[in-house]
Amino acid sequence: MALTASTMLALGTKAPDFHLPDVVSGETISLATFADKKALLVMFICQHCPFVKHIKTELVQLGKDYQAESIGIVAISANDVANYPNDAPDKLKEMALELGFTFPFCYDESQETAKAYTAACTPDFFLFDRDRKLVYRGQLDESRPSNGIPVTGKDLRSAIDAVLSDKPVTQDQKPSIGCNIKWKPGNEPS
Repeated sequence: MALTASTMLALGTKAPDFHLPDVVSGETISLATFADKKALLVMFICQHCPFVKHIKTELVQLGKDYQAESIGIVAISANDVANYPNDAPDKLKEMALELGFTFPFCYDESQETAKAYTAACTPDFFLFDRDRKLVYRGQLDESRPSNGIPVTGKDLRSAIDAVLSDKPVTQDQKPSIGCNIKWKPGNEPS
């Protein structure tokens, strides 16, 4: 596992479109799926990463807590399944069903969506406003698997709450830290 930080894509960047299969329903998910939502949270996660496992309960809680709000949430896994078979779509489906995800969990086989978002690690979070401009990218909170800080989601929740209440999101944003995205050989971003 290579400890990797978010690339911290420039704030104001427009959300890249994508068309990816939800591993649970089989439906194609895209930006248009969330067209009626005031905000959109795109999360790059996977099944095997210890950093994702550490926060999985909070991811489920986020989905539940904001289910009635005007925010679209989508999780995406882009890992190379040839070398990381635990991140194959059937394993992602098991994870989503076992945890009770209330949001789509998509598989980015080509890894083009991960590249378009400059996703670097799992977990990696990107929050967009109504105009689908990036207003937050970075960590869920200060908790890491071995630092003893409780998982609260406070950084991401604060950003979501600001967007939903038409307030500015703090510019003081810290990168997420996690396992590097497992790029297919020769597919690594420059």
